[in-house]
Amino acid sequence: MIRAATPGDVPVILAMIGELAAYERAPEAARATEPQLKEALFGDQPAAFALIAEADGEADAAPVGFALWFRNFSTWTGTHGVYLEDLYVRPEARGDGHGKALLAALAEICATRGYDRFEWSVLDWNEPSIGFYRSIGAQPMDGWTVFRLTGDALHTLAGSARVNGA
Repeated sequence: MIRAATPGDVPVILAMIGELAAYERAPEAARATEPQLKEALFGDQPAAFALIAEADGEADAAPVGFALWFRNFSTWTGTHGVYLEDLYVRPEARGDGHGKALLAALAEICATRGYDRFEWSVLDWNEPSIGFYRSIGAQPMDGWTVFRLTGDALHTLAGSARVNGA
């Protein structure tokens, strides 16, 4: 079963974020806190949204996976889209359809709201996920490279900003 996350899910979402970071070989990079995640998901102006996967048919089932997403915007189509930041299913629940159910729920959000794009990134070495994504019809965006600006480089560039009226 897929459902919208609630504030009570924040601790388990944060735990699964840590599990995902360990799987992606970067456990030290997951530094978010419960208050940050609660504000991002359930504050006055939510920056992101989350879905929870639970095992079907189990009373009081513990979450076995999650999808955390936010709206993006395409200047080419003039519409919003969904950007999937994290998709994670706990190892013991993999192969039971939870990942596909989470993706289907997000695709339904796109279709219902008139969003033209549903996008995400995957690590090049993550062949199981790449194979899974291809099996549902997703295509890699060949010719595009993700760039990220962080740390000193981010602050150096920010220090050179000249913004009027911001």
